[in-house]
Order: sequence, then C-alpha cells, then structure tokens
Amino acid sequence: MKLKDFQRTALDTLTAYLERVRISGNPEQAFIQTWRERKPDEPIPPYRTIAKLADIPNVCLRLPTGGGKTLLAAHTVSVAGRAYLERDYPVVLWLVPTSTIRKQTAEALKKPSHPYRAAIDDAFDGRVSVFDISEIDQIRPQDLTESVAVIVATIQSLRTSNTEGRKAYAHSENFEPHFAHIPASTTGLERDEKGRIKFSFVNLMAFHRPLVIVDEAHKAGTTLSFDMLAALRPSCIVEFTATPNTNTQNGSNVLFRASAAEVKAAEMIKLPIILTEHPDWRAAVHDAIETRARLAETAKNDPRYIRPLTLFQAQDKGQEVTAEFLKIYLIENENIAPEKIAVVTGEQRELDSINLFDPACHVEFIITVEALKEGWDCSFAYVLCSVANIGSATDIEQLLGRVLRMPYAQTRPDVALNRAYAHVSSARFGEGARALTDTLVQKMGFEPYEAAALIEQQQPSLFGSETNIDLFSRSPVFLETVDRKPDLTGIDPDVAERVQVETRPDGTVTVTVHGEITDELEKRIVDAATPEQREALRASVGRHRVMHRNSVSPAARGEKFAVPRLFLNIQGEIELAEESLILDIGGWTLNSYADELTPAEFSISETAERWEVDLKGEKVIYKHLDQNAQLEIGALKVDWTDLQLSRWLDGQCHQQDITQPVLLEFCRKLVGYLIERRGIQLQELLRFKYQLAKAIQQKIADYRKQAYARDYQTFLFAPEASVETSFADGFAFDNRPYPATWIYNGRYQFKNHFSGSVGELKGDGEEFDCAQLIDNLPQVKHWIRNLSGRPQTSFWLPTSTDRFYPDFVAELKDGRILVVEYKGAHLADAQDTQEKRNIGELWAAKSSDKSLFLMAEKKNAQGQGLEEQLLRAIE
Repeated sequence: MKLKDFQRTALDTLTAYLERVRISGNPEQAFIQTWRERKPDEPIPPYRTIAKLADIPNVCLRLPTGGGKTLLAAHTVSVAGRAYLERDYPVVLWLVPTSTIRKQTAEALKKPSHPYRAAIDDAFDGRVSVFDISEIDQIRPQDLTESVAVIVATIQSLRTSNTEGRKAYAHSENFEPHFAHIPASTTGLERDEKGRIKFSFVNLMAFHRPLVIVDEAHKAGTTLSFDMLAALRPSCIVEFTATPNTNTQNGSNVLFRASAAEVKAAEMIKLPIILTEHPDWRAAVHDAIETRARLAETAKNDPRYIRPLTLFQAQDKGQEVTAEFLKIYLIENENIAPEKIAVVTGEQRELDSINLFDPACHVEFIITVEALKEGWDCSFAYVLCSVANIGSATDIEQLLGRVLRMPYAQTRPDVALNRAYAHVSSARFGEGARALTDTLVQKMGFEPYEAAALIEQQQPSLFGSETNIDLFSRSPVFLETVDRKPDLTGIDPDVAERVQVETRPDGTVTVTVHGEITDELEKRIVDAATPEQREALRASVGRHRVMHRNSVSPAARGEKFAVPRLFLNIQGEIELAEESLILDIGGWTLNSYADELTPAEFSISETAERWEVDLKGEKVIYKHLDQNAQLEIGALKVDWTDLQLSRWLDGQCHQQDITQPVLLEFCRKLVGYLIERRGIQLQELLRFKYQLAKAIQQKIADYRKQAYARDYQTFLFAPEASVETSFADGFAFDNRPYPATWIYNGRYQFKNHFSGSVGELKGDGEEFDCAQLIDNLPQVKHWIRNLSGRPQTSFWLPTSTDRFYPDFVAELKDGRILVVEYKGAHLADAQDTQEKRNIGELWAAKSSDKSLFLMAEKKNAQGQGLEEQLLRAIE
C-alpha cells in the first residue's frame, strides 16, 4: 500500500530523529533539533524524560482518527531497524490497549496479504515471524536472530498485577534454548534467589532490547506501565495515538502531528460531518434512514460499488431503546426488512460471518451499543444515529470514527459521498454540535479550530413529512437554544431577516441564523442566555463563523484560479522544470564520480572500551560489550565476503534514479577501495555496515547535489536555456482540501482568502502585515496563503537545492497572477533569498506579462514600504 504524503513525512521525521539520537546519544537534544528543523517558527513542545528510560528514544506520532496509525507502526519497524537499532532483524514488542485489538492486530500481521504485514515483508525480504503473547512458548532462538520477530501483547498482559502478566516474569524451562548462549555474567536481567538468570520472557526481551511500539499510547502512561517498560529494557519506544497523554510528568513526546486537513487531502476520511439534531430519537432514526436511502441512490452512479450503511447506537439493557427494541421498531414502524438489519452486541455477533463489501450482502443497518468500537472497520458506513440523548450518549467517538473512513481511500466523484452524516437527539438545539465538537477534540485527535470547521449543522426535516433532505447543501445554519427571546431592536434589517426566533412548548427559545453573525447579533443572542450558558454559546458562534466562512469562500463556491508553472522546452515538448528532469537531461550517472570515501567521510577507531565511527565529524559510539552480546546470539554477521557486503549495501542504498547494476558496482568498488587503499579490515566494515551504508548514501546525495546545481544553472539560466511558463500541467487552486497543519486564529478577519481559513499564519508580525495588505488591495480578486512542502496542492518553483514555495499567491481582478515572498531584514540579502528572487523573476519574465513576482521587505533598498512595494508591483 502506497503511503500518503503526510505518512511519508511522519516516517521521514522519525528517521531524522532516530539518526540524530544514534549519533548524539541524547534523545532530548535530538528531539529539539528535529523539531526546530521541521518547524523553525513554532515553539518546541516539552520533552518528558522518564527516569528509568532516560537514555531511550521515546517519541509519539500523533495522527487523528483515520490517519493510518497501525500502517505507520508497521513501517516503523524498518525505519527504526536502519536508523537506530542497526540490526538486520529487529525484535519488536507491539503493545495494544485491549485483548480484542491484540487478537486483531496479531491476525493482520500474520496474514501475508495484509498491508501491515506487507510493509514489514517488503523491508525484510519476507523474513518475518509474528507471535501473539499467548504463543511465546513457540518462539525459537533463530526467530529472534534470523527474522524480524513481532510479539503482540497488551500492556496489561505484561503487568505483574495480574496472573497473565506474572507468567511473563516467571522462570520457564521452555526458554532454556534462548539462554544457552547468554553469558551468566550478563547484567540487566532478573535473577532468582540463587543469583541465576531467570529463563523468563521478560528477561528474553531485556536481553534482545526490543523496539517497543505502543498503540493508543495515552492509555498506557502510568507509573506502573513505565516500570514494566523499564524491566523490558527497550532500545526505542515509538507511540501512535490520536490523543496523546499531556501529563507534565509522563506525557507523550509528540514529534509529529498530522492535521485533519492533511488526512482529508490524502483522501482517507470523509469530512465534514453533516449533523442534524432532532427533538426525539424517533425523528433521528427516521431521518437517518432517509439519509442512507438518498446516499444509496447517489452511490449507484459511483464508478465503484458502494452500499452506504447506517450505524445505530442503541441504549444499554434496562433503558428504553435497547438493541432488541430498536430492531423491532425498524421492522414494524419503518418497514425495514429483517435481512437488512444486523445486531452486534456482546451477546449477538451477526456480522461475524458477513462480508459487508460483498455486493450480494443485504445488510444496510447495523445496531450496536459499543461492540463495534474496537478495531471494527467498514468504509461503507456513512450515517451514525444515536438514539440516546446526546448529552448522555457514551462511547459515541468510537462509532463516529467508524463512519469517517473513505471508501477505497479515494475521493468519490459525487460530493455527497465524501461526507459523513450524524443524526442525534438533544433536548436543546446546539447541544449536539457542542458534544460532537468536544468528542472530536478530546477523544479523536482533532484540534479545536479543525473541529469547528468539520461539523456542519443541518436543519431536520419535519418528522413524518416527505421533505427532501439536501445532502449537497453547504450553507451552515446556526441553531441554538436560549432562555428568552433576544432583543433584536435596532439590528440592521438585512441581518434581522436572517434570524428566526421560536418559542418551544417548554418555554425555551430556539434561535436560528442563516449566514454571518455580526458582533452585535452575537451580543444580543448571548445576552438572552443564562450566565452559565454564555461561554458555550460564544463558542458555538465561533464554530458557526468558521463554517460560514468556509462555505462562502471562492473554493467552496467551486471557483479555481490557475497559476502557470515553469517548464523546459525539450525538443519541442514542454516538461515541468523539476530536479528529476534536469538531472535526466544533464546526463546524471554515478559512473561519472569516484567510488571512494575519504577519512573525513568515514573512518573507524578503537579504544579499550569502544569503537568510534566518524561520519563527517560526527562520532557514533559502539561499546565492546554490546557488540560482543550480538555476536554471542548470532545477530551480528561478520563472516560475509566483500561481495556479500556489497550486495547488502546495494539493497540499503537503493536509489530511484540509479540502476541496480550501477549502484552494485559502485558499492563493490568502494568496498574494495576501503579495504585495499584505506587498509580497513573487512570484519570492521561488517561490524559497522549500517554506518557505512549511511556514509555511502550521503556520498551519493552529495554527488547528486553537485550534478543538479551545475545543470540547474545550465538549463534555466544559461543564454541557450529554453524556458517558458505554461498552464499545461493543469495546476490550480481549487476546492480540494486545504491541508494546513494549523490555522490562523487572530482578531483580524480576512475577507478575500481563497479558502475559508488561512493556514499557518501567525496573528501578528511582518508576514501577517503583508497578508493583511494583500487582503485589502482593491486590485486583488482573491489570494491564498501558499503552504510550504505541499507539492500537490501548493505553487512551487525549483531552486538548486530544493523547492521554493512563495508565501502568497494572488489572482488580480485583471486576471494576472501576483506571487509574493516576504523576507525579514535579517534574510533579505541571504544567498538563499537571492536564489529565490532569481527564479521568481525568471518565472515572471517568461509569462508574457501575465504573472508578477515580488520579493517583499518591510523597507526595500529604495526606501519603499511594504504597501508601496505591492502597489508598484501591480502597476
């Protein structure tokens, strides 16, 4: 399964962190350096060091529901194996929160056709063994040295507080073969009363120093859990969760976070959630059925088979609407055929033998209480209906997560099939939106600003009528309950006509607002509520404003603005100017470069207690004790020939733009050079083959940079260069998700931004001032904050080292495109800035006056302020 861009970025970030730890030996310092490199303008989050695990890399990757946490965990095995563990076949302890998920995870990892297993198989040539914690007696010594060994367990199963956990610490003769080659003097292992090493599972793990993967890590962060982890002596801990533990003492060290917009842009989840609140559960059930029926009609036109499902959350036994009661109600009152209903509770498991993806399957409605919450997944689930009052519903986040998965992980042609739907009952209108917003934030890993934009309220149809529900409507409606009628005296008539006030039988008042809520209208509505309600009501107004702004933005209206890209004319054919093309036409080949590593690039030295491997001045330390331990159990291979080492290096250093024969020959000659010319023993190269591979990768990268920098100048700036701009690749800003990792939250309200929300812009500072000026220019039709590092959804230009993403892109009312890069005074004369200016001006010069480029400063060399620079640029 191909990784999405944000998933690849997550793994690249983890790789960079682990490589830094391997060199520095300081997990906290590596965390700070990695964060600063990725997010130089953002504050660095705290790194919590656990006393008993102080020297152990311990980080968390935070992904919201639907972000593919388990798939990334599978890829982490090879990432950690190469970047930090330096073992051909890592030992992995995979910890999950419950027994149900444990069994499901182990089953998936054992199945060769499953994407989780395929990710590990591909990295280790299929040499993988998977064991459930109940199968540890079946583990052979060779399973831990000749293949990747993955042991799946729950955190509870390794705690001494329960019987199952105590077994893991107990002496067992079944493990005797594992300890036959472990010296009796080995430290760090638990011993019996006679001082002998216990043959226990925990000791076996402690000797092999496993990579520990923790799924849903926030459920593990107790002192007892860290005591348990310390006994296992992990070499590295990587956590995956949507809602990390934020405890100041033992909270998660969040190294990477994916936003909901990034996951949506990757076509993995359905958003927004169209929420309809109903006065009672019968109306909610009826409209949920109607919504599914309309979705089913829409799905008939989809190119792939989709049968939309509705999930009903019934109440527990002893309450009014139990699963049994609801099934009878659906059959007798809503005329649903019994074969279209499946009940899944602790006692009824009617889906166990059913394939919901099978076109022959008749199931359209699933009734549950909470039995679907662990590991169940079907992307055909579109509609959630909770019969309990939303204020008392439990575990709704688990079922809400079930309706977010996108069928086939690909955006559907019809917009209605790209959304999820929720029908809830609530005593007070607006309570449902607040409850679901809180659920998204507190339990599903979404930020508050994201949650506000991801729930769109829809008015219910009149129960019992044939009113058509418009699944395509994107006009959010503010709907809240207050204690008395708001005073609308003196309100602008255009605003007042969009407000509906209705007194309900219980004396409370519902206020409905279509469109924007002005500050004055907000004050009148809030004044009509009790003091206890006012804070929640203001938050509801804030959510509505975000939704309204998004709904009326040019992107939401289906507008787009195309931006020409820079192309090279190659023998009459234009091709996008990017690194791979420039290297190709420049004739890049590794054959043109020396197959050698200088002492500064790679060297090995030995002291009485350790070896040191020097990589460009950075020393990696290997203790004799650790090396000898790996030799004892056969995990360290030092009996290969130089050709075997060359083949291994070829596999480790694979490059997309270098053929395998060329790379293998480069590695073979380089190994020969190190042995024959540098006098390094083959056995030493074998001991430190991972660092040798890293040195070779760096060398190839340096050669590639040299070639690209030379060819970049030749094909873009030389007199004979054939460069032009074109719309040929079809790039445009449109209604695709705007994948910002965080959203502007300042007081100023931008009015001309192309997407409703402005991404990754602080609410003050020089860059904000520039954005505000662009927003207020009368010549600007609309503009967009251009997000860096998003090549599919942002505008970029090539530089000699990477891609340049200008800060702002605007379409003027006369059709021209204005691109603005803002640079502070400390960067205005930097070499990087000059290169960006050169490529930006080249792009503008080749556009036949249809495009403009400005390298903006607070005050330029001519003494012009920022506003004057902008006006001069668009004259």
